[in-house]
Amino acid sequence: MRIVAGSHRGRILQAPPGDAVRPTAERTREAMFNVLTHARWTADEGSPLADARVLDAFCGSGALGLEALSRGAAACLFLDRSQTALDFVRRNAAALQEEARVTLLRSDALKPPPARTPVTLAFLDPPYGENLTVPALTALAGHGWLAPGAIVVVEADRRDPFVPPDRFEPLDQRSYRYTTVHYLRYQT
Repeated sequence: MRIVAGSHRGRILQAPPGDAVRPTAERTREAMFNVLTHARWTADEGSPLADARVLDAFCGSGALGLEALSRGAAACLFLDRSQTALDFVRRNAAALQEEARVTLLRSDALKPPPARTPVTLAFLDPPYGENLTVPALTALAGHGWLAPGAIVVVEADRRDPFVPPDRFEPLDQRSYRYTTVHYLRYQT
């Protein structure tokens, strides 16, 4: 698995062994970031990546947040309840020399602590088939993790029904093989 574009393009990322983590495929990640960069709903505001404060919830290997840093985000907070996942994120960030822009938080996205600073871009890639997306979005919003107008990118199994909770405006939706990616804007 590699960083697709930006300052770390081509750099290799490591993921925990086994089935506990399902890293986003490079092609899907590339497509996600292309949508973020070129979508008509970003035209008036510029790229949501430029100087973004990013949250990578259910971070696994950290591929989404590290890709965002490579493409111009200012900082990323990686949230996962697995210490093993966070250890891999730490190693990946060190290999990219990004420790200064990375914060690790061992916590459950369904029960997060209050945010210190809200983020402007969030990625959620929860385990498939467990219906965690809506409760996580609700919990993160309720604990101040999302700035007004924040863009939220949700990766889900194509077979899982998804209806965004109140205050999350659907912007776009794309399907890639087994995955559907939902793009939302958080409205306060």
